[in-house]
Amino acid sequence: MNWRHLVRPYVKTAQAMLRWRRLKFNEAPPIFGNSKPKSGSHLLWQVLNGFTSIMPYKYVEAEPVRTITREGRRRTAEEILGDLKRIPCGVIGWGYVEATPENVSFLTSRGRVTYFLYRDPRDLLVSQVFYATEMHEEHGMHAYYRSLPDFGERLKAAIIGVDQDGVRMVGVRQRYEAVLAWLATPGVCCLRYEDFIQRRQETLSAMLDEVESTGYRLPLPRAQALARLMEAIQPKKSRTFRAGKVGAWREHFTEEHKRLFKDVAGDLLMQLGYEQSNDW
Repeated sequence: MNWRHLVRPYVKTAQAMLRWRRLKFNEAPPIFGNSKPKSGSHLLWQVLNGFTSIMPYKYVEAEPVRTITREGRRRTAEEILGDLKRIPCGVIGWGYVEATPENVSFLTSRGRVTYFLYRDPRDLLVSQVFYATEMHEEHGMHAYYRSLPDFGERLKAAIIGVDQDGVRMVGVRQRYEAVLAWLATPGVCCLRYEDFIQRRQETLSAMLDEVESTGYRLPLPRAQALARLMEAIQPKKSRTFRAGKVGAWREHFTEEHKRLFKDVAGDLLMQLGYEQSNDW
């Protein structure tokens, strides 16, 4: 961790004290933004950062709470819950956490606001393959993907999963079990990445509704709050942004990819509401 990360909380807190003319930040409800990796988490981070301009929060955490470390180690339930509990009062947290009993109990406790962002699995797979192959050399799948002859073979591996030569990655159905668990969890505001792109104002309004459902009232007029959140979204400023398109999977899925996906995923797309049948 460099010195900028060390001083960031103090600088951000001082700035928030001046902006909001207060010393304590315990009025607005605690917020946590959760998502699947490669589902638009940095877009969600930008929205959460916009919240600091419309409600008295100090800042958004710079680093996410992770289920799996950057080196590929699965963290314990105690480690993850400890990270969630250590988010300071008045600070907005975010991350990639699963719907374990411990996490659900904490994140749905009274007075808290928890968002969960998910994405069409087909677009997620395409994004993950590009990211791991071309943008993040330290990714656990980088070397394996690079060993395959082309994008088509990498996409097949992402759909089916891998378990060989010390490389393990679950298939698309198992990958989305945690998503289905969050969608079935009361007290969590579930959001689709596609709605941020195609129905942005309605989606942001729903996020504000979730805040006000705790009994908290926005200090700004609703229209002004929405405008600031809209301005906060600037996808190309994200270091992980590549294309961000909805339905880009159509440019990469062959008939073989479609068949493999349907064999592995079953009715997943129907459960998530992306298709009405498996005839796509």
